[in-house]
Amino acid sequence: MAIKLLGIDIGTGGTRAVLLDAEGCVLSSATVEHAPISSPHAGWAEQDPDDWWGAACRAIPECLTRGGASAGEIGAIGLTGQMHGLVLLGSDAAVLRPSLIWCDQRTEAECHAITEKVGSNQLIELTANPALTGFTLPKIWWVQKNEPEVWARVRSILLPKDYVRFRLTGTRATDVTDASGTLLFDVVNRRWSPAMIEVSYLAEDVLPCAFESQEVVGRVTEEGARATGLRAGIPVVAGAGDQTAGAVGMGTVHPGAVSATIGTSGVVFAATASPVLDPHGRIHTFCHAVPKRWHVMGVTQSAGFSLRWFRDQFGVEAESGGDSNRNAYDSLMQEAGKVPAGANGLLWAPYLMGERTPHLDPHARAALLGLTASHTRAHIVRAILEGVAFSLRDTLTIFSELKLPIESIRLGGGGARGALWQQVQADVYGMPVDLVAEEEGPAYGAALLAGVGAGVWPSVEAACESAVRVAKRVEPDKQRMALMDRQYEAFRKLYPALRDTMHDLSSRA
Repeated sequence: MAIKLLGIDIGTGGTRAVLLDAEGCVLSSATVEHAPISSPHAGWAEQDPDDWWGAACRAIPECLTRGGASAGEIGAIGLTGQMHGLVLLGSDAAVLRPSLIWCDQRTEAECHAITEKVGSNQLIELTANPALTGFTLPKIWWVQKNEPEVWARVRSILLPKDYVRFRLTGTRATDVTDASGTLLFDVVNRRWSPAMIEVSYLAEDVLPCAFESQEVVGRVTEEGARATGLRAGIPVVAGAGDQTAGAVGMGTVHPGAVSATIGTSGVVFAATASPVLDPHGRIHTFCHAVPKRWHVMGVTQSAGFSLRWFRDQFGVEAESGGDSNRNAYDSLMQEAGKVPAGANGLLWAPYLMGERTPHLDPHARAALLGLTASHTRAHIVRAILEGVAFSLRDTLTIFSELKLPIESIRLGGGGARGALWQQVQADVYGMPVDLVAEEEGPAYGAALLAGVGAGVWPSVEAACESAVRVAKRVEPDKQRMALMDRQYEAFRKLYPALRDTMHDLSSRA
């Protein structure tokens, strides 16, 4: 009996399970939504880890049923998920407080304190990254300072996907890619940083062991099997953070390969043969899911979220009371497709939740510039699509400064699913963009990693070479490229011109 592979993605909006055959073909998938993000105060973002586990317990059996697969056919499981989230467990392994997730912005003071205590240059030498509000360590410092009674009970720190692994296998483990986003990890040497652990007053055993992504780190327990409908004893590999797993799923594993993924956030990701450090800290340098390989990536906080926000507030669904998210997006895209490139001089700066690359500014705010009485909703949607692509191009500009080769760009996420946004990206990046046949997001990459752990493929590169196929190439239009170059130059002037005003408005929120 040929084995099947299961990938599980603990996302922000929901948990997704994807079932593959031993050739890497998708047999089925299922997604269960999470409860909405809790935001008790402005800039806060929290989720209940037990909600992730509950969603996984529903998504997994639904995926197996849709694929006509029995629990006995699953040969290995891979996990992926949102990065940077802080999960705190007590002595009884119970969750002590809601998780502070990746987009939580409350830790600006802690970031300054970490930088001052360690030194900005030393911080990049130790961890390859600056202190950012989204990262895990500033969240730890925040809890230490503001919730000492909670901190006194902490016995274990986990990341989101690793909490689900713990419930599934009883094993406390993480992988080198997810650990890279904590600010506690020596990215260059692929191990926890003794210096960062010491400066944070942590006991080393509070952190999980870190493994390479394809390594088997645990097996499904009897309790995990009862909760999910799986078979006890199935091996579970270390997996990867969502962006790295998504890159594996698109075959972005060789130096020169770049992916641009638009989900809630947007990420431009490049594989590298060695650690590449940006002295200004504008991009992240993390371990790749491929052993002895790294990657750099830039992040736009509100990429697909920009379009979702507009849809929810001003879109077709808001007008009609319709209940089809997909139809609402399709309608907006059809409208925007009738508007010329450049949106008749309209520009969108997509800083709805602050910004990472290149500004590293939690107080950045979104802006729509150039509005006239002749602009319509369609123009605004087109400007949003282009503004998100401009923001992602900022990362490509930094890659160029660092002399990173770019041989190809593959698209993923929601930005890969519509012909208009595909074309906008090709025109803005000024390069052909490729789409892969099986664009199932990070869960697909996690399943491929599971296949490597199970011996289906001898390496991550071999898995990608066998399973990942380019289905379509979109060429840029030369005339639109020239226009997008001009628009991009105008876009780059927005943040410097508006920064002081953005910060003033942020202080009044």
